[in-house]
Amino acid sequence: MSGRAPADQRARRINAAAELLGTGQAVAEATRNLARRYQLSERQARRYVERAQAVGTLDVPSPTVAFTVKLPVSLLHHLRAHARDSGRTLSGIVAQAIEEFLHRVRAGPGGG
Repeated sequence: MSGRAPADQRARRINAAAELLGTGQAVAEATRNLARRYQLSERQARRYVERAQAVGTLDVPSPTVAFTVKLPVSLLHHLRAHARDSGRTLSGIVAQAIEEFLHRVRAGPGGG
């Protein structure tokens, strides 16, 4: 095994497991079918099936890509402190900030 699957792949597998369970398949049958479909061990497939039982379907996160930006050192220090204090990632905070900024820009002067 090469390690943990990316978040989008995990969500797709959990959703597939939920779909199999939704067709009335027993847990053991859904596990075998999921293992075959995604070439997983039955143990790993069972984890996805159990997660699907617990949470149902999930939103599949969008793929991400890394890019480099230059920030003033003081801003980066504040950003890292906020991430640490809030338990969030730098990427999550920056993505939210950019989304909010773009929403305001699209809304135009006066908010819309």
